[in-house]
Amino acid sequence: MNFEAARIKMVDNQIRTTDVTSHSVLTAFLSVPREEFVPAKMKELAYIDTDIALVGGITPRYLMEPSPLAKLLQLAQITKSDKVLEIGSGTGYASALLSLIAGSVVALESDEALAATATETLARLGYGSVRMARGDLTKGYAAEAPYDVIFINGAVETIPASLFEQLRDGGRLVAVEGFGNASRAKLYMRESGRTSERSDFNTSVKPLPGFNRERSFIF
Repeated sequence: MNFEAARIKMVDNQIRTTDVTSHSVLTAFLSVPREEFVPAKMKELAYIDTDIALVGGITPRYLMEPSPLAKLLQLAQITKSDKVLEIGSGTGYASALLSLIAGSVVALESDEALAATATETLARLGYGSVRMARGDLTKGYAAEAPYDVIFINGAVETIPASLFEQLRDGGRLVAVEGFGNASRAKLYMRESGRTSERSDFNTSVKPLPGFNRERSFIF
């Protein structure tokens, strides 16, 4: 299979057609070999316009579909002066994209096997500006804070206040809130200790485990 041709088709047919115009984002998607970040048996399906399963079981994990991923990265308005925290790096695909757009990237992953795969793949392909970190995704990674951008790589039901506290003044947090077709991409901005939000576009991406609201009993 000609992966380079498939990569170009992905960008032209799945990403450009969904209002992604950022030169840096488009260039990153044209550059990063998506097939290197999926399970071996899925390589020939790496460029289809759907989420790809990375881990099954009770808490499945997925590689996000190209179009919403590109739109989220564009929404974050990342520049080469930005320090980015990615929450839920999976096998490292979005980490690699971010490394070409941002100045530096801290990629946080809670799953040991996924973190090991991401570390090996990113090193082998030369994405040396990504620093892998292990830990609870909901807690972020305060050791390297503050960040200019926090990117949550999957849908969430709620965002812990501690993540906003890890943003630099003027920083942004991008996430998809809600599950299924009712979810929305949101941009949060932190200014003078306060956080404002902007709802942007409807999308449907797979959930990131751990970000559920606490359920209360109603009598």
